[in-house]
Amino acid sequence: MSRILLIGSAGQVGQELQTTLKPLGDLISVAREHLDLTQPDRIRQVIQSAQPNLIVNAAAYTAVDKAETEMDLAKAINAEAPTVMAEVCQQMGASLIHISTDYVFDGSKNTPYTETDTPNPIGAYGQSKLLGEEGIRQVGDRSPDFHYAILRTAWVYGAQGKGNFVKTMLRVGADRPEIRVVADQVGTPTWSTEIARAIAKLSPHFLAASEAPSGIYHFTNNGITSWYDFAVAIFEEAEALGFPLKLEQVVPITTAEYPTPTRRPAYSALACQKISAILQTPTPQWRQSLRHMLTELYSLTHS
Repeated sequence: MSRILLIGSAGQVGQELQTTLKPLGDLISVAREHLDLTQPDRIRQVIQSAQPNLIVNAAAYTAVDKAETEMDLAKAINAEAPTVMAEVCQQMGASLIHISTDYVFDGSKNTPYTETDTPNPIGAYGQSKLLGEEGIRQVGDRSPDFHYAILRTAWVYGAQGKGNFVKTMLRVGADRPEIRVVADQVGTPTWSTEIARAIAKLSPHFLAASEAPSGIYHFTNNGITSWYDFAVAIFEEAEALGFPLKLEQVVPITTAEYPTPTRRPAYSALACQKISAILQTPTPQWRQSLRHMLTELYSLTHS
């Protein structure tokens, strides 16, 4: 039976992966409190103890704005830790699936980014994630028998985990009659459950270590929208389900009207044809997944 080591099992994607990966073999889940990703020796010890055939790394430093002042910590978790995972996988003959981000791009395109587009991160978080990608790829370049997938995704939200844009909108919308949301940043909201399902479908190809080519894959829901239109959709769907809301108006604003410590890509839609050809299933449209997530969240919070 295959052994799968899931690192970052307590996050919003990690919790979903605990469900989707379980049917594939002997699943060993490790949460942040049990594995300090700033300690390379501890990472090696956990992996060697588990003896996995496949590692799925769902752990990351995701505090985008704080990364500007915590670059060393962001690099330790997002760059150095995945590189160590890749090195140990290569030594053990195991495969690695690692989650990355749309923030490796600068947002200057106006058509979806492909896997072959040149990354150019404009903030410390994106820089740290790109360093992690490069570390994994360098291990692969040195050892062609090392099998890996770097899965870039974007605008992740889910019913599990501590916080995300959808949960923030619901919380603020329950307290205020008006919310201002940036309308000039465009991308694709992606449900954590869909990411977990995609990784579960991709995993057998990497457990077999020969069926899918190593490299970068893009995965998001279908469709493109702005943060403003995403917020409007959240409130429309939430109202229909009966979430308590005081909100009366969502006001579109520009990025300049909502300054943050780090710049966000103005356009970060990802082209997903490469992974769709392997999974042989297109991902659902983003609003359809939003409706499913809110239905799940409502049942969790109002049962």
